[in-house]
Amino acid sequence: MQYDNLISLKDDMVAFIAGHGMRRLNGYVTEDVPTVLFEDESPDGWKDFVEHAKAAGAPFVTMSEVVLEKSDIVLLLDQIRDQTFPDDEAPEIDDAERLVRHVGKIGYLQLGFAHQGVMFLFEVATDWYDTFQNLLETVSELGGIVVDDHDIDE
Repeated sequence: MQYDNLISLKDDMVAFIAGHGMRRLNGYVTEDVPTVLFEDESPDGWKDFVEHAKAAGAPFVTMSEVVLEKSDIVLLLDQIRDQTFPDDEAPEIDDAERLVRHVGKIGYLQLGFAHQGVMFLFEVATDWYDTFQNLLETVSELGGIVVDDHDIDE
């Protein structure tokens, strides 16, 4: 099942976690921490993840969400335009502009629990959020490219 907005999934997760007598801690687990990413292709795999957390004796589950803000798109468009100038018809601009219809929607959810010094994570994202992340990576990669055309004019 593909979602356009993960708000109803988040609501289901909150209720399911509480139904298992567990607490939620709002927090994002970064890549700096040793992690194991839970892999399950079923739409309800997150339920198995929460049940694993309970079985491991985790007192709480971390939960993080990303809501797309208009300012995120404005910043992304500015960066793309700066890096593709003078090409006002770069495909990345169109891709970023299409994201406007997703403003205010949840595009990414992360659940996590700690066990024996390792964070176990479950992540789910919408297609548009993946597009947004790919555009951000493209912009950061292009920003790192330095063109030295000093020798060309000589």
